[in-house]
Amino acid sequence: VRTFAMPDGKSCPLPPPPAYSEEPASGFHNEAMEVYTIVKTLTDEQRAIARFWSDDPMLSSTPPGHWITIALQIMDRENAPLDRRAEVLALLGVAVADSFIGCWQTKFDYVLLRPITYIRRVIDPKWEPLLNTPPFPEYPSGHSTQSGAAAAVLTALYGENFAFEDATHTDDGLPPRSYPSFAAAAEEAALSRLYGGIHFRAAIERGLDQGACIGAHAAALKTRS
Repeated sequence: VRTFAMPDGKSCPLPPPPAYSEEPASGFHNEAMEVYTIVKTLTDEQRAIARFWSDDPMLSSTPPGHWITIALQIMDRENAPLDRRAEVLALLGVAVADSFIGCWQTKFDYVLLRPITYIRRVIDPKWEPLLNTPPFPEYPSGHSTQSGAAAAVLTALYGENFAFEDATHTDDGLPPRSYPSFAAAAEEAALSRLYGGIHFRAAIERGLDQGACIGAHAAALKTRS
């Protein structure tokens, strides 16, 4: 699949994930224990965050669609003119499209197993994550990469401290959530995957890094003369 702004799918590479190990003192085992423990002790707020950013395919707007919905809400509130809407949607669309390419390139470079597989094999065979585990490799987190890229573009367009409210899921009975910046929303979206039990922390944090890199390529596109 051809990229739009970044030169190719490997333009924003990531280092390898923590080395696989079943030893209790290993970094990989520690990451798995973090997922295991957090899911078993979730607070109401953590559950709400996981549900708000779940964005399941065919049941919601999906992760890229969630960010497009955020942009549409902001532009509707500001009564943005047509040229501004075209600019925002074009750059955001390029960012989320390229971030899928870059993220999936990395996923299949490393083909890392998901927390549910490791935890049930090594820690607790009866453990259940909060969210459904998608059927593709773990590292990096797709929602983290998408969110990092979207936040980079929207920050370039609106500024670093642009506060907003996100009412994407009110029709599904989920109350709006408020954020002081796009970066803060992206960080929450990324952490939602830890609370949901479907990603290790390295996949979340490095996914945000990869997204920021990909988003920078999109934000650098010239849209006005």
